[in-house]
Amino acid sequence: MAALERPVTSTMADKKQNADVLENRDSAGGGASGFFARMNSRGGAKPKNFVPLASSKAALELLQNFEESRRGWFWSTDSFGRVTYLSEAVCEALGQPHSELIGSIFMDLFGKDEEAEDNQRTLPFIFTKQSKFDDLALMAAGGEGEIWWAVSGRPFRNASGEFIGYRGSGVDITEQRRTVRDTSKLAKYDALTGLLNRYRMSKLLETTLSVFQTQKRPCAIMLIDLDRFKQVNDTLGHPVGDALLKQVAERLVKVVGDREKISRPGGDEFQIILQDVEDRGALGELAERIIKSLSQPYSVDGARCIIGASVGVAVSPFDGVTSEDLIRNADLALYAAKAGGRGRFRFYSRELLQVAEDRRILEEDLRDAIQKKELWVAYQPSVDVSTNQVSGFEALVRWNHPERGPISPAVFIPIAEEANLVGEIGEWVLREACMQAAKWPGKMIVAVNVSPIQFANDLLPKIVENALAASGLPPERLELELTEGVFLQESSGTDAMFKALKDLNVRLALDDFGTGYSSLGYLRTAPFDKIKIDQSFVRGVTEPGSRNGALISAIVTLGYALDMDVTAEGIESLDQLEMIRGLKVTYVQGYVYSPPIDNDKLLEKFESGEWVIEPSGPAVHRSDRISMFRKVGVVHDNHYYRVIMRNLSLSGALVEGILNVPTGTRFVLDLGDGQLAVSSVVRSKGHHQGLKFETPLVSDGNGSFCTSRRVPPYSLAAAGMPLDVLPPGYYDSINRPPPPKTVPQFSTTGDWKNA
Repeated sequence: MAALERPVTSTMADKKQNADVLENRDSAGGGASGFFARMNSRGGAKPKNFVPLASSKAALELLQNFEESRRGWFWSTDSFGRVTYLSEAVCEALGQPHSELIGSIFMDLFGKDEEAEDNQRTLPFIFTKQSKFDDLALMAAGGEGEIWWAVSGRPFRNASGEFIGYRGSGVDITEQRRTVRDTSKLAKYDALTGLLNRYRMSKLLETTLSVFQTQKRPCAIMLIDLDRFKQVNDTLGHPVGDALLKQVAERLVKVVGDREKISRPGGDEFQIILQDVEDRGALGELAERIIKSLSQPYSVDGARCIIGASVGVAVSPFDGVTSEDLIRNADLALYAAKAGGRGRFRFYSRELLQVAEDRRILEEDLRDAIQKKELWVAYQPSVDVSTNQVSGFEALVRWNHPERGPISPAVFIPIAEEANLVGEIGEWVLREACMQAAKWPGKMIVAVNVSPIQFANDLLPKIVENALAASGLPPERLELELTEGVFLQESSGTDAMFKALKDLNVRLALDDFGTGYSSLGYLRTAPFDKIKIDQSFVRGVTEPGSRNGALISAIVTLGYALDMDVTAEGIESLDQLEMIRGLKVTYVQGYVYSPPIDNDKLLEKFESGEWVIEPSGPAVHRSDRISMFRKVGVVHDNHYYRVIMRNLSLSGALVEGILNVPTGTRFVLDLGDGQLAVSSVVRSKGHHQGLKFETPLVSDGNGSFCTSRRVPPYSLAAAGMPLDVLPPGYYDSINRPPPPKTVPQFSTTGDWKNA
């Protein structure tokens, strides 16, 4: 449109001309003629001395009074859409002078808003068509924020039928609009955190899975449960708990990067939907970042809170194709993560259904284990690295199940925590360790772990005192190992507990330093005698480019500056030991010296009065290998062989069951659930083959390994994978050609049938 001249400022004459606007509001009850018509149609005799006003003058007065009431406003344009009249109330609301708005383009008064985009595209269309419109919702940016108006207008023509512009009115509907928006938001978003609510996430997941199943695209779901949140709620109150949940939500948004992917179904649970993501390496890294972020300390109304998080992960179509299946399986994975010690993640696997049932049975058996004398205490030596002489022991509880044999502490300790058995078991270990240590020769120290649950028990000092008195063990020979979880909520009660324990003259050690909620403030205020460096720092200390050595050195310097002993845990190889010695660590625990032993063997070693251990083990630390006895499959050419997997690491595996396989042979190792690892035979002897993976595995969040990616079941079926090794339900409709008839290159021992 060509440049336009600005019309003159409107006058009362313009108001007279625009009084006709009222005549177009009859249907809405706003027009002057409509007003008089209603007054005259009410029936009955006119009041005495009733004198009607001239209609034009009355209309002008009513127009002016209505504008001044701020209940509505009027406008008009010329044929080019330029404003020729605008009520003063609108100018004030927009925060612009009346003189500036007269002559401007009417449509430009309304800003861009996501919810109003459709209407803003409609208004130009209406003006182009010169059509009438009623109560069109339009948004403008006012001086005090967003304003919404319901705008109506009528095109006007001169005597010759030529279009001369628009005349209309508007009403402020900002409050109504906000109410509607808030109601709509409540239907989609959690009122506390602003994240998606359960209903909205459910619909999003259902829609995504429906579309993705047709397109054969993956979708991951993460379930997050806050650890120890209930304790915050119970001790600091629900307002603090609510404020904490808001901070958790903001941290999740920061890590994930998209608020519309995160929901809070309720309580302290959160969900994340990740479309087109199936890489379990990436999912595991994201889960670890979430856990690390949510485990950092919070400050709420002056209170310092520390919580944690556990994460369960399921991925469609591998772990389910419906939202119900996927959520259920992610929940099973979450339950397994919490059962595994909290503060960790787990991927769903089909074994979890059986694991859940086994866990229920183990919990029942564990309740009777103490009375049935199934628990016993093993002792891990702590060795002075300068002399290789044993200086003390850490007491570790063990469970010898009458039917299942030894049960790993990684399995039964989380069960004990969830079943509220930690206090009872911990007290038994303390009494037993004191009783046995009292009979050791010399002045050997015995270290006993104290859980945060035990530390929170006001009776702990009395329990320790009774154990010392009953056993006769001198208090300076007892060392209580505490993790940073005891600082869950720093308070005067925490300081009082430390004082009460030190008044007994026992030693205190800070265990697993550097892995949880480390703060120099702990070391400044808590009376620790020792720092124990967690084995996660030791594990990668010899790897090229690792910064763990620098971190260990800093911890050692800090410990000695505070007059504390320093112990490194988990030393397994000679190169690790040499590195730790070079970093000036004083004491070491680990298999390079000795595994945990029972009390009888300990006493045998001390027959001469002291025990010096020469370190032994692999010269160089290698990737963690997990021993197992598990059925798996290997694919070679068009044939599927059943074998037994003896061990597994990030880089390879040892399998047995195939005879006379030359080195260099390429296999595809089928680990189940669509996990296919391309590998080469690097060692072969008889029916044993050592495999090296083409692509390293990733952590499964439970101390084992899994493939980063999985092959969808329908792709496996289409490729001819035997039906009995496929999960059910994905390949019924797939038409695939029969596999070619070829002779297997290798023969099998058949040992897998008895596994």
